[in-house]
Amino acid sequence: MTHHPQDRRIKTRYEAQCLEVQLRERGFLGRSKLPVAVTCLDMNRYGMAVLSPRPIEPGTRLFLDFSGKYISESSVAARVVEICPYQTGFRLGIQFSYLHEKRGYSRAVDNALSRIEGFYNRLAG
Repeated sequence: MTHHPQDRRIKTRYEAQCLEVQLRERGFLGRSKLPVAVTCLDMNRYGMAVLSPRPIEPGTRLFLDFSGKYISESSVAARVVEICPYQTGFRLGIQFSYLHEKRGYSRAVDNALSRIEGFYNRLAG
């Protein structure tokens, strides 16, 4: 892996195009907008990159739902940290919130994201 000074990644991300992801913007008072299907480009337990059909501003808080073979995890809190035009849409850099929100830390979410990362790590190897 090549390291660039502006790269914030803690760990290598693994390709995960077969992971199905639904993204919901978190609204006021716990409400969320309608889900949008996005294409997962890569991921690890700390964050991911997705291809979105529409732009979502950095700082926007999200809920993510994951599904795939042996994978089902819902309402994982996250935030957009980066956006850039990519292919037919927008590449969103997403960071999972459990890392930075002490009150929001969940061992169950941490373990679930670790399992998903491990699954794609084995596929890459």
